[in-house]
Amino acid sequence: MKHRSPSALPKSDASVDVLARRRFFPSQMRLFEKLSRNCGVSSDRRTTHKIIDRPLTFSYSQIYLIAADQTAAERCCFENARPQTTEVAKWKGNVMKRKILFGTVAALTMSAGTVIAGTLDDVMAKGHLQCGVNTGLVGFAAPDENGVWEGFDVAYCRALAAAIFGDPMAVKFTPLTGKTRFTALASGEIDVLSRNTTWTFSRDVDLKQTFVGINYYDGQGFMAKKSLGVSSASELDGASVCIQTGTTTELNLADFFRSSGMEYDPIPIETNAEAREQFFADACDVYTTDRSGLAATRASHEDPDSLVVLPEIVSKEPLGPLVRHGDDQWADIARWVLNALISAEELGITAANAMEMAAGTNNPEINRMLGSEGNFGEMVGLPSDWAVHAIMARGNYGEIFDNYIGENTPIGLNRGLNALWTDGGLIYSPPFR
Repeated sequence: MKHRSPSALPKSDASVDVLARRRFFPSQMRLFEKLSRNCGVSSDRRTTHKIIDRPLTFSYSQIYLIAADQTAAERCCFENARPQTTEVAKWKGNVMKRKILFGTVAALTMSAGTVIAGTLDDVMAKGHLQCGVNTGLVGFAAPDENGVWEGFDVAYCRALAAAIFGDPMAVKFTPLTGKTRFTALASGEIDVLSRNTTWTFSRDVDLKQTFVGINYYDGQGFMAKKSLGVSSASELDGASVCIQTGTTTELNLADFFRSSGMEYDPIPIETNAEAREQFFADACDVYTTDRSGLAATRASHEDPDSLVVLPEIVSKEPLGPLVRHGDDQWADIARWVLNALISAEELGITAANAMEMAAGTNNPEINRMLGSEGNFGEMVGLPSDWAVHAIMARGNYGEIFDNYIGENTPIGLNRGLNALWTDGGLIYSPPFR
């Protein structure tokens, strides 16, 4: 890949918040303080700093500065950095004198023995995982009568915590709206986001967030009361539509009505709870969101049969968990925990038999995944039995689906596209090899 120099980056005069949230050894801290003076950023790595009238402004690319001494290296990440003023020449000279290298994340290579503190270190230090979830969506993420968070998306967080700590309860949950979820992840308020979030180009590339897989293939739909007398979305010309802000459904809705030659009156809402309240109170004629969300909302109504989900699906909504760009180890852990849950269903590993199968089987892939063969745990910085604990947390993918949102739950969703590839669906994990 050809790397662009800072001067070749797109221009922008906008200031942005910069976070330095890494843990330092004393020698690293002294080095970072030197770096901070050159970069114009406070050395308080736990605080968000507004960079105004500094030698750096910011745009669309991501520049990394690597500060290294004889024993360790530390990454000071400045999003979208672009030298712009004459002061930068002096700044660059100081940087080079201190043997600081900069380049894009794709160009980073570290010598053997070099230590980079990352998200896993932070999670281990605080003793729990911080997971961003929906503010309350039945079947996906909601506290039960005892205040314990459960649901399809919550189960992934518990599996991730179990893989790290051996304890599915070693996780705290941060309820987030469609508007606040990405800021919370980018700022480091949460370690992972598992909140029925659609994987899109701009969220991946522009927001610089890494989707670690797809755990639910969905599509946007519409729900109306039967008393409205409509049976198709093509009959919604002039309807008022409740829609959550900060979501892909906003643009999808506009595209659908425009391409259909119809008009609508958008009723903006912040959370699913507000959507239920407004829709059930007739503040809008129709509610639109992912069909899984519509099923959850319908199930929470006192008379679900009075509501109808219209047949049209107007978008592709591949949903999955995500982490921040720039920490490949953490992304690998988050990705392969999800893959372990999927592979476990395919291989017949369940919450009940995972420990027994971890003792060894005649299937080499099971043995590699569960840790009786190979060193997969060591490769990602986890214990050898990390996948065993992940699966035992709330079961394999199929168990999680069936227990929280399947046909025998109030949500009542069939597997459909979310069946294993061996059963005609799209759910598929790369091999543990």
